[in-house]
Amino acid sequence: MVFSIWRYSHLTLAISSFFFILIAAVTGIILSLEPISEQLKPYDYKVENYSLANTIAVLQKQYDEVLSIEKDHNDFIIASVITKDGTQDRFYINPATGDKVGQVIEKAPLFQFATTLHRSLFLKTTGRIIICIVSFLLLLIAIIGIILIFKRQGGVQKFFSKVVKENSNQYYHVILGRWCLIPILILTCTGIYLSFEKFSLLPEKKTNHTISFSDNQNSNKLSVGDFELFQNISLDQIKTIEFPFSKDPEDYFTVNLKNRELLVHQYSGSILSEIKHPFTSLALSISLTLHTGRGSIIWSVVLFISSASILYFIYSGFSMTIKRRRQKTTIPVNSINKDEAEFVILVGSETGNTYKPATLVFDAIKNSGKKIFIAELNEYTHFKNLSHLLVFTSTYGRGEAPDNAKKFLKKLTNTQYKKQIQFSVVGFGSLAYPDFCAYASVVDAALQQQSNFYPVTSLYKIHNQSFADFFLWAKEWSFKIALPIQLEEPEKTIELKKLQTFQVVNKSNLNQDDTFLLQLKTEKPISFQSGDLLKYYPEGESIPRYYSIGMLGNDILLSIKKHPYGIATSVLSKLQVGEKLYADISKNKPFHFPNKQKEVIMIANGTGIAPFLGMLQENTNNTKTHLFWGGRTQESYQLYKPILDQHLKSGKLTNVHVAYSRENNQKQYVQDVLKEHINLIVNTLSNRGTIMICGSLAMEKEVMHLLEQIAFEKLHTKLKKFSKQIKTDCY
Repeated sequence: MVFSIWRYSHLTLAISSFFFILIAAVTGIILSLEPISEQLKPYDYKVENYSLANTIAVLQKQYDEVLSIEKDHNDFIIASVITKDGTQDRFYINPATGDKVGQVIEKAPLFQFATTLHRSLFLKTTGRIIICIVSFLLLLIAIIGIILIFKRQGGVQKFFSKVVKENSNQYYHVILGRWCLIPILILTCTGIYLSFEKFSLLPEKKTNHTISFSDNQNSNKLSVGDFELFQNISLDQIKTIEFPFSKDPEDYFTVNLKNRELLVHQYSGSILSEIKHPFTSLALSISLTLHTGRGSIIWSVVLFISSASILYFIYSGFSMTIKRRRQKTTIPVNSINKDEAEFVILVGSETGNTYKPATLVFDAIKNSGKKIFIAELNEYTHFKNLSHLLVFTSTYGRGEAPDNAKKFLKKLTNTQYKKQIQFSVVGFGSLAYPDFCAYASVVDAALQQQSNFYPVTSLYKIHNQSFADFFLWAKEWSFKIALPIQLEEPEKTIELKKLQTFQVVNKSNLNQDDTFLLQLKTEKPISFQSGDLLKYYPEGESIPRYYSIGMLGNDILLSIKKHPYGIATSVLSKLQVGEKLYADISKNKPFHFPNKQKEVIMIANGTGIAPFLGMLQENTNNTKTHLFWGGRTQESYQLYKPILDQHLKSGKLTNVHVAYSRENNQKQYVQDVLKEHINLIVNTLSNRGTIMICGSLAMEKEVMHLLEQIAFEKLHTKLKKFSKQIKTDCY
């Protein structure tokens, strides 16, 4: 299996620190609740509204002696006093009246336990060192995660662009990773900083007070309430204030503010000495606040979500890893030297999945008695006896080469062949991505530019590792080179209990194209939309066939062409009204009708019109919609005409443009009709409208080529700029 260095590092760090990160995350969740529980106490009096002078004055009236005042991290005011009956007490006060409002909050046993475990694992200094290292490893994991998202999304500028949902674990791993990124970075950095402070590893600047008393200060006696300094200091600015121990003029107030410490004469209120807190002290306070969430319910909730997300990262990360391991395909061992091979298979894959179909072809060619060699695309070189080159490649991220294929294009230009080489390129990917099989297209174009390289088949794109589509390509390729090969289907267990039951409610006769409409009713309510896929398994087979769904009322409408040797289409063509069919529905969200767009162009050929027939029903806003369809003859169009006429009448369909490839000895394809409406395409792209394409890959290739030309010549840009506006579902 091929792993990029980043993914491998991400996984290695996660595995090596798994146990400690798990403890830190669980205790972090618990500790994030502590500030919330404290903030809900009724001791918050908006301290910015009260001056230090007034609060001291009311306290001195209420109690025999005031020892100190402090503001805790919740902005609750605590007074330490000696009461009228001579007892010492410490409690929360109302800063306006000096009244006691509650006892100082004691740390709950659960929070005490979680704090000790979180800080030191009950191992004291050793535990603190371990936690510091784990914080650093978590920081590295987060940074590498950022890099992986950059690679996956196609660059920094696309960091927050739409994430394609291949599976739930992958999707939410990326989504949570993006939104919890900053809080997790803050948690790790502050955790490291607090550890450094504990071990005295931070630069320390010590400054002592220098006090100078004068006779003027001693003779000028004011009440504390009249101190101008204290009148100008609000309670939100203080940390602590310690009162003089005696009435000796050389005893003073020690006032600790957020950014400085003052020594204040107890009679005159003048400043005896002032020291600014060093940066490390301010940074320590900020780090404590950010790391613990103290004093803020909102930030505590953010920390709770971030800590919980770390647990999900652990689960989803290991789940994806295990899944990849289970899907791992062993790379075939070459039994011959590269220069002996007549056939060479080159594979480009980021996760190793593309080796599965490559191995099937490798084994089939080898069993036919031919000499074959398999390697990664990066290992491309001069093969002495090469006559047939096969390239199987996936696309990484947004159109990039997989890690084991990044060197291929450079090596291709530096390697020359004097004899004729036949080649075929097969791309693997998902239609959910706007850059579906983009790298395969790059490879195919590069090979066609090489002298003495000739394509056996046109570029073939496989959606979601579909064996059925891959089988069709293999059949075409082997026929063209006159080499019979037999692919062995991968084993797959089908649980019929998981399949849905459908009943045939209507079925048309086969027209001259051997095409028919099949209308199915679900036995149980199922959520689906036009553009989703019906997944059907012919009896005795483990490979599903996919058919694009059009929603007709609450029923499923399929347009199917019966192929002479098609097992599935033969079975479906013989179904009668009332018979049952067992199948399933696969969601295909990237190919749903965009109701919020002002204008939509639908392009299809043959049975690719099926989802559009249903989408027009979903056009409840009467969005301006243009349909371009290509078929063989006018009789071919009659199969769909009643439905289209109904939508034209209701205003859900604006117009229909039809191309016939076998009518009156004229060959006109859907891309030819599109050329007559270039202004419509330009306006739709310019006004952020949507273009939807469904049908054959050959048609898609021609249409995309035309759209590229229009974008370049009329809009003076690349078609890639409009990738989010173009939806395709071709086969």
